[in-house]
Amino acid sequence: MRCLSISILVPTSTMMILSAMTSTVRAFVPRSKQLRPVAQNILGGIQNNNNNKRLRLSSSSQEQQEWTTDKVRSTFIEFFEGQEHTMQPSSACAPLNDPTLLFTNAGMNQFKPIFLGQVDPNSPLATLKRAVNSQKCIRAGGKHNDLEDVGRDTYHHTFFEMLGSWSFGDYFKEEAIDYAWTLLTEVYKLDPERIYASYFEGDDNVPKDTEARDFWLKYLPPDRVIGCVAEDNFWEMGDIGPCGPCSEVHYDRIGGRDASALVNADDPDVMEIWNIVFIQYNKDEKGLSSLPQKHIDTGMGLERVVSILQNRSSNYDIDVFIPIFEEMAKYSKVGSYEGKLGEEDSTLKDTAYRVIADHIRTLSFAIADGAVPSNEGRGYVLRRILRRATRYGQQILQAEPGFFQKLIPVVVKTFGEAYPELVKNQATITEIIAEEETAFSTMLDRGIKFFGDLEEEMKSEGKKEVSGETAFYLYDTLGFPVDLTELMAEEAGLTLDTKGFANEMETQKTRSRAARAAAKSGGSPQLEFIAEQTAALTDNNVFPTDDSFKYKWDVELPATIMSIFGPDGFYKDGESAKAGDFVGLVLDKSNYYPEAGGQEADIGTIRLLDADDKVTGTFEVRDVQSYGGFSLHKGIVEDGSFTNGAHVNCRVDYERRRLVTPNHSMTHVLNAALRQVLGDNVDQRGSLCNDEKLRFDFTNKKAMTADQLRKTEEICQQVVKDSLPVTATTMPLAEAQAIEGVRAVFGEVYPDPVRVIQVGDDCSIEFCGGTHMSNTAEAEAIVLVEETAVAKGIRRITAVTRDAAREAIEEGNRFEKMVVDLENLEVKTDGLDKKAGAMRNEVDAAFISVTLKADLRGRIEGVQKKANEIKKAALAQRTAISNDVRSLVLNVDIGADSKASQQVLNAVKKIAPDMAFMGISEEERGSGGKIMAFALVPESLVDCGLKADEWVRETLEVCGGRGGGKPGSAQGQAPTCSDVDAVMTASKSFAELKVSVEA
Repeated sequence: MRCLSISILVPTSTMMILSAMTSTVRAFVPRSKQLRPVAQNILGGIQNNNNNKRLRLSSSSQEQQEWTTDKVRSTFIEFFEGQEHTMQPSSACAPLNDPTLLFTNAGMNQFKPIFLGQVDPNSPLATLKRAVNSQKCIRAGGKHNDLEDVGRDTYHHTFFEMLGSWSFGDYFKEEAIDYAWTLLTEVYKLDPERIYASYFEGDDNVPKDTEARDFWLKYLPPDRVIGCVAEDNFWEMGDIGPCGPCSEVHYDRIGGRDASALVNADDPDVMEIWNIVFIQYNKDEKGLSSLPQKHIDTGMGLERVVSILQNRSSNYDIDVFIPIFEEMAKYSKVGSYEGKLGEEDSTLKDTAYRVIADHIRTLSFAIADGAVPSNEGRGYVLRRILRRATRYGQQILQAEPGFFQKLIPVVVKTFGEAYPELVKNQATITEIIAEEETAFSTMLDRGIKFFGDLEEEMKSEGKKEVSGETAFYLYDTLGFPVDLTELMAEEAGLTLDTKGFANEMETQKTRSRAARAAAKSGGSPQLEFIAEQTAALTDNNVFPTDDSFKYKWDVELPATIMSIFGPDGFYKDGESAKAGDFVGLVLDKSNYYPEAGGQEADIGTIRLLDADDKVTGTFEVRDVQSYGGFSLHKGIVEDGSFTNGAHVNCRVDYERRRLVTPNHSMTHVLNAALRQVLGDNVDQRGSLCNDEKLRFDFTNKKAMTADQLRKTEEICQQVVKDSLPVTATTMPLAEAQAIEGVRAVFGEVYPDPVRVIQVGDDCSIEFCGGTHMSNTAEAEAIVLVEETAVAKGIRRITAVTRDAAREAIEEGNRFEKMVVDLENLEVKTDGLDKKAGAMRNEVDAAFISVTLKADLRGRIEGVQKKANEIKKAALAQRTAISNDVRSLVLNVDIGADSKASQQVLNAVKKIAPDMAFMGISEEERGSGGKIMAFALVPESLVDCGLKADEWVRETLEVCGGRGGGKPGSAQGQAPTCSDVDAVMTASKSFAELKVSVEA
């Protein structure tokens, strides 16, 4: 724990001189980003003489208790509730229902539909005028990424809480500034003399925000109301979308001086604490346009304002970090936290403390909200954060592996009252972090060993620079952060080619971007409504689409085209969409189901009618999306000329919908079945329902067993056989939430009233707006065809119904007969193990029940086991030769079956543990096709120079193959091989050479 510092009283005359000098400097420094460092350096030089005997604002325990983090948070919320703001609970810091966002990085994220004009009219958000909350945020990826700064200073975090207040088309600049001033000076009682406000100074596109400036001048003198450039004081949601100028509140920790030149200059003592954004424009490829409604979006960093109220010079010295540091000190072998920075922290001990304390909060909150470490997206960021913390703990603090998971209880105790999800999910958080920490500790050991070998090799060759390619291998394959590689290189007297590493990273990113672009290429133009479009429709007296007909069946619905939207915007009256045009049609009413809740949108046709109701044109509907209640029917004009006001006839492809609805209804049944088999901890994490399959993601800590899958499938199949009714009831949200056992998707926002789907009397009851069958018998059959991992703790089941299910059942029967025929073959049948291996490959790829697949695999392995016993006996005879034989190369007839190769190696270990062995096998003997090589070398011969990985590479080089592994065991393949004898000869020669050299 950091010691309290002593306050040094600086004479008033000295402070006056310093203030005058800083004012003089400020007068000659333009407010530009380029010249701010100059001002900072000059002011830094003026103040350096006092920094060692710093006016470091000491804190007493009484001050800490007065403004605890919990009290600061609750005071903020209570203040705005008193100003008629609605308390809107924090959304998850990992937005599972928004794949476009890695993490919730600002309080406004959950209100995006309001800003974008896409909110469902029936959603509770639609009536929200004022809101307040404390939002759990993570900034560790994407546009807002503070990861690399964490630990190096006193105020950056990957996880933090954002105190926020909002006005949605209600009050604007004056009230927002009034509220901010009142809260800061009258409630929190911050010193008004230390407060600075910034406003947007204007540019070629947007005028100076004189309104905000003038409102601040009611409270502050002109020299503390500062105009700043767009980089600091113009806020944008993204490259396009709602945006506007902002006004920041900065606070000078030191006081008694003119610190205006340090505003927005990254000085830790002149810190931005609150940002008030005036959302008044929309930005698109054409530029800026005024929004129909103006909004307020504010955000204040909780940790920052707490550090000020507790008179702490560091965010990491506030009350919520102290218990974490005290717990960490129990596992540190290099001492407790001292709060040192920069050169003072030469061992990086205190940097490590800050990193670990920050990262354990991030991971605990993210996992509690349903995110898990994985190899992609937000999961990869979490894995990187965990590995970074683990490395700092083990390398810098010299903590034992497993220390990180031991910090979870103190995090839960500190934050659990405000965020009960931490308490509820503590066991899951611990299990996931423990597993990840254990896995990386092993990787850490491997990486250190790899680097040790590399260092020895480089020094023997006189090399001084670790290549970027090698660093990238450590990073990409072994999970080693590049900063660890650089540190190890420095300790070894080597350098790292950071530019080469960056090039390798960029190459990987380029490949990834190219893959994504290729996946998207060939598609149709992207058509989407945001606030500007939905507002324009409203201004033109176009009402939201009446889509209540989407639950009707086999109806052709007459409708009127209210608006046509194309890549260049809305079509004007008199303009028409003609054959070949890809556009979106907004109708007054529609029977099309727009994509929602995991269910794909309806497709079909919209027919153009003349005054006599004759068809004069057709429009192919390829997709339907709903934006703010407006259904946008996207597709292509096949023939005719479509104009605003035209009469049309909507024809949904109901035959396709009849394939979709059983899949959707059966996800509800599957959800219930999984809870019955696995327990009540199962939660839905996503779904996909289309005309081909259903896909259901759910929480489960490990792969389901064959028995669990069988029980789940049997429950679902029985529900189909029982012909249970499926009913839909619309009711008030509060009433629906009170239904015992009702299920809702984690993180989903539901409309009010909400639609409730019930299957049978007690099978399933869920909130859902999708289309459903009326009876489970309509599914005809259901087969679970796959169970796999999505991420840590998240599993996915894929299933099929109706025709696809019957096809899977028939295919399963065919394979079962084939396995019976295999089992009836004589054990001594020539090539039996090879036939069994080929059949297992066919079963693996077969479209059959996952439970049947597991059963057939087991039976095939039984056949292989019997056949391998014969091989083992033959192998034993061939190895029972002279003790002088140190190595053996055999052509083993097992095809390209890697599992069978492992069985052969296991047999060799038992029969001849001191002999080096290589097996070579063709996929099909004499075909010239794929060939496989696998090797086993005892430690005694590895020490002599015969290494399995080198042996495999040399062997396969003859036919252009590749391989790898460890010195003790390795394997590899070549796609083609026309001369197996040459491969055998090369293998024997290499082994004999190594053994003879040793002899």
